[in-house]
Parts: sequence; C-alpha cells; structure tokens
Amino acid sequence: MKIHIKNGRFIDPKNDIDSVQDVFVAKGKVVGIGKAPAEFQASRIIDAQALVVCPGLVDLSVRLREPGLEYKATLESEMNAAVAGGVTSIACPPDTDPPLDEPGLVEMLKHRAKNLNQAHVYPIGALTQGLKGERLTEMAELNDAGCVVFGQPDGLLPNLKVLMQAMRYASTFDFSVWLRPQEISLTGDGVAHDGEVAARLGLLAIPVCAETIAISNIILLTKETGVKVHLCRISSGEGLAMIRAAKQQGLSITCDVTINHLHLSDMDIGFFDSNCHLMPPLRGSDDRDALRQGLLNGTIDAVCSDHAPVDEDAKLLPFAQSEIGATGVELLLPLTLKWGTEMRLSLPKILAKITSDPAGILGIDAGHLSIGSAADICIFDPDHYWKVTSSAILSQGKNTPFMGMELPGGIKYTLVNGHIVYEH
Repeated sequence: MKIHIKNGRFIDPKNDIDSVQDVFVAKGKVVGIGKAPAEFQASRIIDAQALVVCPGLVDLSVRLREPGLEYKATLESEMNAAVAGGVTSIACPPDTDPPLDEPGLVEMLKHRAKNLNQAHVYPIGALTQGLKGERLTEMAELNDAGCVVFGQPDGLLPNLKVLMQAMRYASTFDFSVWLRPQEISLTGDGVAHDGEVAARLGLLAIPVCAETIAISNIILLTKETGVKVHLCRISSGEGLAMIRAAKQQGLSITCDVTINHLHLSDMDIGFFDSNCHLMPPLRGSDDRDALRQGLLNGTIDAVCSDHAPVDEDAKLLPFAQSEIGATGVELLLPLTLKWGTEMRLSLPKILAKITSDPAGILGIDAGHLSIGSAADICIFDPDHYWKVTSSAILSQGKNTPFMGMELPGGIKYTLVNGHIVYEH
C-alpha cells in the first residue's frame, strides 16, 4: 500500500525535524518527506490536519505473558494494546514461564509475534538459566535466536561472582546487560517504600538502600568488566545521584524510569490500593520529584511503561498478597505527554524519551523516520483528552493506578512497516 499522510505536524526528534510536512510511504518504507517521489500514486490518503505524525513509540518493558502465563494476557491481546498506544517496538522481559533462556523459546516467541503482523518484538534474553542466578545462559546462541540484550528482571543476582562472570561474557560479545538494581537480601517480603505510609498501614517496607547498594555494586563491576549496562526502573533520588556520578566518570551506563514512578509516590497507595503494588515500590514525593528532574536533565535516558497485565482476581487480594504490576503500554504516550507539559518541555524533546532515545538503548534501527527507514509511524492528537476506563483499555489487564483519569494524547493511527495496524 502506498500511503500519503498530509497536513500533519511532522516530528522526528532524531533528525531534528518539527514542521508541517507530508509523509509518503511505499513498500513498507518512508519514501518521501515534504515532496512525493516521482510517479507516486497514493492508494490511501490520511489527512493529519491538527495531528502529530511521529516515529512509532519504543517501549523498553512490556510483558506479553507468553509463553506460560496466558491466563493473565495473551500475545494477541497485548500486541493489540501496544499498537493502540502507538507503540511499534517492544522489549519483552525474560520472566515468562519458562523464562527466555533457550533459543527455541525465543524463536517461538519471535515467530508468533511476526505472524500477528503488528508491533516488532525484541526479546530480552535471560542472563542466567531459569533466572535462578546460578549458571549463565548461552548468550551467543540466544542472540542468534533473536535476543538483542540480556537481563535479570527481578533484582540483583545473589552471587556477585556470577554477575561478574555474566558481565565479562557479555562484554566479550559487546552485549548489553539490563539489571533492575535491587539487593534481594534487603527486599525480603517488603511491599512498600520504607516511609510514613508503610508505617501507618502496617506494610513490610523496602528501604532505599536496597536500590543504592545494588547500584554501587553494579557500578564497581561495570568498571571492572567494561560492559554496557542499562539500569531498569530507577525509583530513588539517591540512586539517581549515583548514576549521574557514574556517567560523569565515563562509564557506559544508561537508565530508565516507569510512567508510574514519574507521576506517583507512596502517598498514592491511599487505603491499600493494590494497583499501586509495584516493584520497585513507589517511593516518597521527594524521590518522585528527583526522577522527574532527572528525566528532564538527561540523567534518565528513557521512559518505559513497565507493562504488566495481571489477572483481576490477583489484584482483589489484600495489598501485601496482591500480585505486583500495572498495565501501561497504552498509557506510555499520554503520561509522558503529561510529564513533559508539566515540565514545560517542547514536544520533540518529550517524544525523544519514548522514540529515538529508547531505540538507542535497545540498539535497534527504530524511533526515527529517515528516508528509507521502516514506516513505523504514530499519528496522534496532542489536544485530545480521553478517560482511562476498563473499556478504553485493550490490554487484557485492567490494573492501573490511573483508572478514571483524563489524559492527553489520543492515538488516531499506528503504522508498522507501512501497514495501518490501528485506526481509531
């Protein structure tokens, strides 16, 4: 299909473009910006008057729940949710059942995703077998199967020697290691930030030092091994200060923050709202404000949804027993726009945090609309506000702390490889 997108505000942060220009798509590629190629005859015209035309969004953490956890969500339901949110490239954490530690599992996931012809799926390979933290996976074989990076999503490995071996292995092949900095021995059965709210509600607490001690160990091991490290889901101001200092030393470290931690604090738990049972936990308001500033000044490199659809019954349990996680892939754009508007940031700089910047972290050719690039495109109305309701969310998981809120950014069209995969 040849598509002519006309009259839209074309924003491409990577190429520093922000102007009203037409975009021309053919054979799955961007073939023209501003001016149509010779003999171009559109088979579909999209009038993007008063709309923003930008690269498809890149989300660094979307749990698709396959294989093994289909009762929470299916690949099909979550891919539908992704494109409805304008997300065209997805990094999928390895904590499936079984974990993504075998090439066959990765190939199966890639094959299933490709057959759906929707968003691109980039599996994160398990760093250790079964994610148990004991024996390393065959990263080179997993990379051949389609894993672009390798991670341990549930906290720092209990054995630092194993982590150092993993970092050395990854460094040898120039693989990136993704770690959520949390010292497991300090987390215990904690479910909330170690502060006034946890004390008042009688919830077992997780101290900030569970994050900062882990970050300190990771920084030291990064110096030792020279590996590229991405720190997932930073939650504290103290942790952020350590990362800033490590970057100033020239270490190859990047980090992200979730849309939840960008807007919420432990006060939002209220009277045991299980939709706020997240990991890492929502921290204090000072931490939240530090994260918002950190994203603004570039210490934090990208925003992710940390999408985790959960079975409804699992969220009806008491807070401490409820399942961790919140749905979010459809809220990535609206909540990032909300943050950027509140911080008085220009739209191109806001969009960079969910397009070109995360694509660079993931190491993929996405998040831009250069001539000849894949036509992965998001078209949205920045001035359209919509209410977050169960019926408005396509994800099988309806668990979000933002339920009932009105948010900016209505997706009108999503294109993947030049095909319209979502149309509002």
